[in-house]
Formats: sequence, structure tokens, C-alpha cells
Amino acid sequence: MRKLLLFTLIAYNSCYTVERECIPFHNGLFKFSQIINGEIKTSIFSRDSQYEIESYEGKIDTATIRWVNDCECILTKLNPNSNQEKRPIQIKIISTQENAYNFEYSLVGDNKNRKRGTIQKIN
Repeated sequence: MRKLLLFTLIAYNSCYTVERECIPFHNGLFKFSQIINGEIKTSIFSRDSQYEIESYEGKIDTATIRWVNDCECILTKLNPNSNQEKRPIQIKIISTQENAYNFEYSLVGDNKNRKRGTIQKIN
């Protein structure tokens, strides 16, 4: 009976494995939209092996990017305007589709305030 239960659990788990092909999202042009104060706000950013350059509401911001593994990275702003912006952001890709990925993000060390979002690759 135990062998049957173990086999069933393994078979069930293998059917629902989340796809994570993260390397195609290390470089490119991306779009992220979120609702802030009841309005949809969109930022566009490009990413290469060293930097992420974001355009949001006419402002351009640059951060260094360091990949911890294929699906997790740390962003650190190059020119922070406040102590809050000096803290790096940890990003973890939790699932991928053809041209988008779902992710979790928070300030490094602040796992209680993790948020989620979806990013679309546009080029």
C-alpha cells in the first residue's frame, strides 16, 4: 500500500511541474504593468548581462544586475535618491511562458513583504 501511495504522489507531482526556462529572460526589452492608486502604470526596461535600464513616467533609472542562479537576481540602483533606494531588490522568477514570466520581488532580507508580478518580453 505504501508503494502505491508513493507512486501516486510522484506521478501527481510530475504532472504539475512549473516550467522555468529563465535564461531567455536574462537579456532583452521588457514591459511591467501594475496598478498604483487605481491607475495602471507601465515601465519599460532593457536588460543585458550587467545592467537593467528602466524608463518610468519619463524618468530613466539604471541598476546593476547580478544573477545568483538562472532564475534569481539582485538589482542594485546605481544612483539612488534615498536610503530606501540604496537597498538592493531580490527577484525570483517562479514560472515562465513563451514571452512572459511570473516573479516575486522584495528588498533583500525582507521576505515578509514579497510581492508578485508578471513581466512581458517585447523584444
